[in-house]
This record gives sequence, structure tokens and C-alpha cells, in this order.
Amino acid sequence: MSGISTRGALGIIAGTGFTELGVLDDQVTADVDTDFGPVRMTTGSWFGRATHFIARHGPGHRVPPHLINYRANIQALADAGVTQILAVNVVGGIGLQAGELVVVDDFINFTTSRELTYFDGSTDAGVVHVDMTEPYDRHLREVLLAAAARCGSAVVDGGVYGAFEGPRFETRAEIRMARTLGVTVVGMTGVPEVVLAGERGIAFASLCLVANPAAGLGTNPITTPITMAEVTQVTSAGAEAVLAILEVAASMLASGRYDDAGGR
Repeated sequence: MSGISTRGALGIIAGTGFTELGVLDDQVTADVDTDFGPVRMTTGSWFGRATHFIARHGPGHRVPPHLINYRANIQALADAGVTQILAVNVVGGIGLQAGELVVVDDFINFTTSRELTYFDGSTDAGVVHVDMTEPYDRHLREVLLAAAARCGSAVVDGGVYGAFEGPRFETRAEIRMARTLGVTVVGMTGVPEVVLAGERGIAFASLCLVANPAAGLGTNPITTPITMAEVTQVTSAGAEAVLAILEVAASMLASGRYDDAGGR
């Protein structure tokens, strides 16, 4: 997908460590109904633009990644008139250190049990094949990179997101496999989110925060476990930078002024 439009609303989706946005004007949180189930969504405005926020794991971070109703989440944003989604993903790093930020440009899907499409034969749409040559919108990626530069935050431009089922962390063997295939970050929520957005014609980009070296890549490859305490600590430390980048990106998109992002 490519091309930026400031028409329509902005969507923000975030997971671990980002359970609320808290910066929207006149924001209201409510359950909204979709054809795929209810979604808790916060609605308000950001820099004069309608903005909708969804916490992937639901209230209290209680929904594990393999049970998230991704179709309902994306549909709720589509129904609200969202044309662009900025996602935040907390990930493990392959060749990257805790605290680094990445704007990924591709993915490999290793999940096995998820509802991956809206086109499952249950509607009159028939068989639909959506192009995924460029799953992450080029111009939204450029806006995130430009926003990071304005904030003085170093961000890796490009990377491959490896999506695993979860909720367990990956094994050392799985990480070796993923590394061989060119994966640079691993997580449990990036797919099918990006795919479903593409099917609904919504531009999508992801800002990834590396919370830990992936399995087998820590200080001691065997005896250094990955813990949620570690993930939470790094996420908390990086939250300010992530939110600052989102704020600048939202401002750029709302104003249509993003000359240094390859746009107007």
C-alpha cells in the first residue's frame, strides 16, 4: 500500500505497556459493536483530527495475543472512518538491543490458529487475494521516521517482523530459524493486524520497541531467561519516546505538513 491521505480518521493500536493513550481531546471510551464482536475503543480528537485508540489486549491487559479479536478491532476502526493506523508493537530483537526502536517494512507469519482474513467464504465477496508486496504503508513509515528525527530518537529504518503464536516466548531454535530467514524482530500481535488493515484498505505502519534480545541472544544464551519483568521495565523506560513520536506523527498527518517525510 502507498499514498497518504489526511481525509478520514486516525487509528492508534497498542499493546503491552500502552493500555491507554490519554492525550486525546474530549475522549470517550465505550464498547462498540462490529460484525465480528464488540470492541472497547477510545474516541476523541488529536490536533483537530478524529482519532480512535484500541488497546489490543483489552481492559486490564487480559486477552492473550492468540485470542485477540483482530478482525473486530480493525473492523471497529474501519467503521469509524479510519484511513490510517499507527501501531505500537513491543518485540524481541534479533541483532537488536533492548530499548531500540524499529519501523518495520515487512513480515513473516509463523502463527497457526488465527482468523487471518475477512474473506473466509462467509460473505458474497467470494475469493479475494490482497497484495502484500508492501504491507506497511511507505509514506506512513516515512512520517514515523521523520517524527522520530524531530524528537531526537534513533530509529532503525526497516526490518522484518516475525509473528509467532504466543503467549509463550519463542525457543532458541525458533529464533535461529527466524534469523536465517531474515527476521529482525519477533512478536505475537503484528499479524494478522497488518493483513486485515490491508484488506480494509487502511494504510498501516508499525513502530516497534525492542524489549529484550530474543531467546538465546541474551548475555548468557542458555541461562538468561526472558521475563515479563524485564519486558515491562524496558517498555516503561521507552514509553515516553514512543508516545512523543506518535504525537509528532499525528500532528504531521493532521496538518498535512510532512515535507521531510517524503510527502508534500
